[in-house]
Amino acid sequence: MPIKYIPYTPNTIEGQAVLDNITRTKRVLRYRENNEVYNRLERGMPYYEVETIEQVGESSENLIIRGECISNCAYLKEQGIKVDLVYIDPPFASGVDYAKKVYIRRNPKLAAKVKKAEKSLKGDELRTFEEKMYGDIWQKEDYLNWLYENLQAIKTILNENGSIYLHLDWHISHYAKILMDEVFGEENFINEIIWWYPSGSDPSKNFNRKHDTIFWYAKNKESDYVYNFDDVAIPYTEKQKSRFKEWDEEKQKRFYWNKNPRGETVKTYMKSGVGEYDVWNIGIDATGNKEIGYATSKPPKLLERIIKASSNKNMVVADFFGGSGVTAKVANKLGRKFIHCDVGINSIQTVRDRLIAEKANFTIKEIKDGVNLFRNPQQTMDKLAMLLTGLQTKVDGVSNFWLGAINDSKLGTVPVYVPDLIDSQQKLLDIPTINRIINQEIQNLSITAKKIIVYYIDIDDEKELKKFIKENNATTTDVELKDLKNLLHETVVNDALEFTCSKVKNKNKDLFDSEEVYEVETTKFSSDRLVQKINEFNEKGNLQAINRGKKFIPIDISEEGLELIEFISLDCENNQGKWFSSAEIKIDNKGFVILNGVKTKEFWNGKIVCDKKPLRIKVRSISGDETILLTNIE
Repeated sequence: MPIKYIPYTPNTIEGQAVLDNITRTKRVLRYRENNEVYNRLERGMPYYEVETIEQVGESSENLIIRGECISNCAYLKEQGIKVDLVYIDPPFASGVDYAKKVYIRRNPKLAAKVKKAEKSLKGDELRTFEEKMYGDIWQKEDYLNWLYENLQAIKTILNENGSIYLHLDWHISHYAKILMDEVFGEENFINEIIWWYPSGSDPSKNFNRKHDTIFWYAKNKESDYVYNFDDVAIPYTEKQKSRFKEWDEEKQKRFYWNKNPRGETVKTYMKSGVGEYDVWNIGIDATGNKEIGYATSKPPKLLERIIKASSNKNMVVADFFGGSGVTAKVANKLGRKFIHCDVGINSIQTVRDRLIAEKANFTIKEIKDGVNLFRNPQQTMDKLAMLLTGLQTKVDGVSNFWLGAINDSKLGTVPVYVPDLIDSQQKLLDIPTINRIINQEIQNLSITAKKIIVYYIDIDDEKELKKFIKENNATTTDVELKDLKNLLHETVVNDALEFTCSKVKNKNKDLFDSEEVYEVETTKFSSDRLVQKINEFNEKGNLQAINRGKKFIPIDISEEGLELIEFISLDCENNQGKWFSSAEIKIDNKGFVILNGVKTKEFWNGKIVCDKKPLRIKVRSISGDETILLTNIE
């Protein structure tokens, strides 16, 4: 349950919301449930408990937060934190799923042999499979309502002289422009920027789609919003510079005489260059993110231009759909403070590791919204059907509104409703939702249901809801309310880890000064979830190979299972609560060790050392699942 709800603005709703003033758009999109948006805006942003997960380096204002945009904004507003620049690259409503490539690591027991033979890793030795990170499949009106509420939340924490850049593509950008006008005001629109990336593909039935659209709005154009002309200007050519021959003693600038549109002769002063155009030719392949594994990661050069143009040093730059962390990394490099937010644990881990390598200081926090989302909401939704005992999906007579139905020997078919965790607004079970269920969805069933089960994450007022059901349920169907959190918490199983710890002679005086160090050796690691994914991959690959008459080489995991480990960290300071990484190693895709953020050409040997007694050990699998255990060293 949220601790409380925080108002979006002092006067939450002014005028009409969500395109209601654009009648032609309303007709095309057939908005049916705008009242729900009004209700949510009037209720406010849900403010949940926030837990500090890890402190990296010295205390600073830099934040990495795992949570959804609206609840992140509620936290920032409650803490009085304002943002100077927002860049967001949300889902594009593209109608596709996005996956992350998962690499099997090298078996540490083979590392010595590989090193001895001076054998380099070849491309065909890299075994991978893909795992879905998030779905970008929306009904248009659902997407726009979702985006509208997120924009309203972002507006509440944006400084008066701040700016927001919204990055989308042809799928939905033309609708989003109207929403931006609605939320930030047409008068605060500054630029439509075209990011042009001419490369690849040769379609036969249409022109190459080779650009994205970025809308730049000021929070308030009248408040002297930041625009650093000199930082993004296109340098003059030598020919252009030659025009500025005369010198203005008073302004200490070179100039030349020029005629303005009215035919008047005026001075044109030399600046740092020509103003940047609104079409940016930045290669999509020049991302600097090749090893990160995020298909939608944007080029650092793109973010450099935005951050340089619309912020100054020590200003706060926020990205609420942070993904691979390009915004945070570039902001840190340019001397800005950063706030990186994302709902997926993979994003949090990726940007943490990237910023460790940059020697950045930051705090990692997590919004405790009452749900263990595994690693991201999409995966949780994929698992729910398996977690509910006896649930069958695609049952005749039961629409897609329901997750499925349970066949009960006494009650017959029992439809089951589960909120869509990808849509943050569905987490709260309230009277409008219950009203829809009992007065619309039950009656739309083409079967007679004696009972339905309604799962919830948060509940508005359970007593009031049950009273409402009793007074308004015109059917004979019994409605059972169940807390989904209980089910999720019971089914989360940590990976299994075995390790040893001993004191050994320090062989690396560059790393530690002490004569002896603690050496932790991982001897066995197993992950039921990963083994299942790999088995599915092997079965599918083998079947495809048979059909094509080709040979398939399956992914084999050793008995020790150390190929499934991506990251190990030791905490020598705390045995509970906030994590402090005293020593850490990350094994990259090619099997090389990144030691405390520094890349090496060493293969992992299954060990990690530190100069203090480790109290806890954290292991991250190649899919991002993390397991923390006490070392129990005397």
